[in-house]
Amino acid sequence: MSVTEAQLTVADFREHFSLIQSEVAKVMVGQEDVVQEVLTCILAGGHALLEGVPGLGKTLLVRTLADSLDLSFGRIQFTPDLMPADITGTNILIETEDRERRFSFQQGPIFANLVLADEINRATPKTQSALLEAMQDRTCTVASVVHRMAEPFFVLATQNPVEMEGTYPLPEAQLDRFFFKVVVRFPNEDELIEILRRTTSTFEVPVARVASGQTIMDMGTLAREVPISSGVSEYVVRLVMASHPDQPRATPTIRRYVRYGVSPRGAQAIVLGAKIRALTDGRLNVAYDDIRSVALPALRHRIMLNFEAESTNVTADDVIRGLLSEVPESAA
Repeated sequence: MSVTEAQLTVADFREHFSLIQSEVAKVMVGQEDVVQEVLTCILAGGHALLEGVPGLGKTLLVRTLADSLDLSFGRIQFTPDLMPADITGTNILIETEDRERRFSFQQGPIFANLVLADEINRATPKTQSALLEAMQDRTCTVASVVHRMAEPFFVLATQNPVEMEGTYPLPEAQLDRFFFKVVVRFPNEDELIEILRRTTSTFEVPVARVASGQTIMDMGTLAREVPISSGVSEYVVRLVMASHPDQPRATPTIRRYVRYGVSPRGAQAIVLGAKIRALTDGRLNVAYDDIRSVALPALRHRIMLNFEAESTNVTADDVIRGLLSEVPESAA
């Protein structure tokens, strides 16, 4: 790839990224960081977990994204009585025109390009785990038959804070398969005024489809081609190794508050997220600031806190900020 071609491709990447953001902003008020982080997940080919109290527009954000992308859309409303077959689909007995009976597989809502798993932690862990195979391997096995998922395939899940009544914590293995965990904050006063204006009147703006599935995959391919220096890669490795309290590189904050550290998927999420952040800034190289800018959403759900952290109200974000301040950019 020549320099000119690279510049044009980066310009196209930024244009498509900006177009999608603009379409979402027609409906969503504020939450620019949330939109950028969810888009980063999609371009990286990963899945996003959005956490926030009810009423902050998590479902609206995912629906608006689906409207702005030329992708098939499926929604699963998780409830305590939801069963795995309600997600994956099941074989049913049908009778053909010649009166012959046979089993036919009826696909569940998971067979879509973009799947909204709404209030995922309202269902039991058994039902939550029905997503595991699809999220990791892009396949769904029903009655010993393996079905391939459509490409591209993304799960955008919303959840309520685990302290709320009627929620089931997600298993660690499933949490690790989410590329980012995105925290949706409460709007400020000006944003709340605009939300009221839009939602209590006849205000309605149509959302245009501005990117296809192939465009999304092409943007993801370009992101993976962005070079990253050995020094920046080694910085990511040091961050991950230092997040484990039993490792020699563990920082004082980690040793005090962490029970188990970040998995290798966390390092992969940081690097891919940083590459996309660099492209949105018009650069074909990953900087240390790119790493720090994606560390919170990439790691906050992969840090297992101990009892001392929970008893003193220390959050995963607090621990990650401490980790970033204690691990130097260059090796000692």
